[in-house]
Amino acid sequence: MFRALGRDDPPQRIELDGQTWQRVDIYKHDSWAATAIYRYGDERIVCKFNRRQWFFFIPLGWIGRWLARREARLLNRLAHVGNLPRVLGPVKVDGIEQRNAVARSFIAGHPLQWGEKLDDQFFPRLNEMIAGMHDAGVAYVDLHKPENVIVGDDGQPYLIDFQVSYCQPDGWWWRLFRPRWFLRILQQCDRYHIQKHIIRSRPEVTADDERELDGLRPWPIRFARFFGNKFRWCRRKLLVLIGVRRGKGHSRTEVDPEDAVRREIARDEAAGKSPPLPSRPPSS
Repeated sequence: MFRALGRDDPPQRIELDGQTWQRVDIYKHDSWAATAIYRYGDERIVCKFNRRQWFFFIPLGWIGRWLARREARLLNRLAHVGNLPRVLGPVKVDGIEQRNAVARSFIAGHPLQWGEKLDDQFFPRLNEMIAGMHDAGVAYVDLHKPENVIVGDDGQPYLIDFQVSYCQPDGWWWRLFRPRWFLRILQQCDRYHIQKHIIRSRPEVTADDERELDGLRPWPIRFARFFGNKFRWCRRKLLVLIGVRRGKGHSRTEVDPEDAVRREIARDEAAGKSPPLPSRPPSS
């Protein structure tokens, strides 16, 4: 129940544009989606399979299909911004279209690490990207996670994972019930998180410090932190109880951790600071 695809992993092979792509790695498999990397020759792509697993007696496949349509539509809307993933064609498995799946272009690079040496134009370019998204009526929303910001092999910033991004709907009916003030405050949160990343990565280029930034924190972030900390504590206890995580329930003990977490563990292991990553059990 706590995995998007239940007992299954992402398929070993997918069909895209008449070509068969082979799975080479699983990035993440959580309650909402399973994300894997696929290869065809020297090319690589990323494919996300949104939820299809029931929760107890409640069917949730419709949510997975809706999430896939939503993310593809949002990325197509932002195609002009640049340095964002490009949506590819329909994904098929054994000739059957997977309506809960979204395939996108692969971005070569690594997740942002606070304190790493970055080009002087990295954050100005990231600001331009976010401004372009905002002009298109979109808020990224998930910018507080540094692992969603990719430092490309070319040194430029890229963004991934638009699952929780917010897009201002078209049409007067939607705007009546989703006013623009809601979009504006989410966009304010985006700008706040960029400034936080700048302070933690390039403190020499800004006059702000983290204490001053705390005073400018938008109210949705304060609200989310207050309730989010309690929710995360309960969730970690539950994941430890059912065997998904170990110890205190941190994500680094999860069976299928994110790429950013894998890198963090590998670095800490080399320094002798953390226990080894738990081995992945055989697929059911």
